Order: sequence, then C-alpha cells, then structure tokens
Amino acid sequence: MSKQAILQVSIDADLKQQAEDLYKRLGTSFAEAVRIFARQSIEENAMPFNIRIPISNSKRKRTLGIADGKFRIPDDFDKHNDEIASMFGIE
Repeated sequence: MSKQAILQVSIDADLKQQAEDLYKRLGTSFAEAVRIFARQSIEENAMPFNIRIPISNSKRKRTLGIADGKFRIPDDFDKHNDEIASMFGIE
C-alpha cells in the first residue's frame, strides 16, 4: 500500500461549495476530482486542459481567467506575435 499525503489548499468558501455540489451530482467527490486532476496531469505531463485567454469583442480589459480576473493583460500583449512567428517559420 502506498503512503498517503494530505494536501491543504485555501479556497473561497462559495467556490468550494459549488465544486462539492457539482462533483456530488457527477457521482464523485471534490477530493476525488483533485486526485483525478493530479493523475491526469502526470499522464499528460501538462495541465489536463488548455488554458486560453478568450478573445472578446467587448471593451472590457482582458484578464487572466485562472487568476479570477485579478491580473490585467497589458494592452501590448500581442505586439511581438509576428516577430515570434517569423522566428519559428510560422507565417
């Protein structure tokens, strides 16, 4: 039998409750979902999902969704895309 470790994470109480409710409806627990996330991360050697910044036509400032909108993306965020693409031969 493998050793067990305890993971403690601080999380907003409402977010925790919503996640617990969701995973209960899915027939599992939030704790099991975290274990699944860890296993899948190891299997893929990466985050088991794509992290993207949505392109929006609205006038709101783009923010990093994983940071719950706390970090604003600079207006010139994409200014070097063409230069990077040419470095890698992507046109």
